[in-house]
Amino acid sequence: MTNTQENSGGICQLRIYEVSPDKREIFHTRFKDHALRIMKRYGFDIIALWESTSVVNFEFVYLLRWPDVATMDRQWKAFLADEEWIEIKRQTVQKTGEPVVRVTSRVLEDVGYSPMG
Repeated sequence: MTNTQENSGGICQLRIYEVSPDKREIFHTRFKDHALRIMKRYGFDIIALWESTSVVNFEFVYLLRWPDVATMDRQWKAFLADEEWIEIKRQTVQKTGEPVVRVTSRVLEDVGYSPMG
């Protein structure tokens, strides 16, 4: 753990999903009705959710708070292995195709003088 993690009491994770514009509502329904509920089981602390527009796709952006990188990695592995989540994704792909084109994830560490720190 870095010194900034010790000072801030954790890390944040920025997630950016590029989503096919024609599957925007499918994505939102799956995330709102299923992903959020299942993530809660695994202790995901979601701070905020946003939408943005990229050149080709629309972007769904959210920020999570974690105690440390090890916890983040462990909880993501558990979520992605969750049988209910696997089945929900399988059904979505079978019915409409996968709405998510690309996922970007970044760990954000407090710089020590951040207003949030």
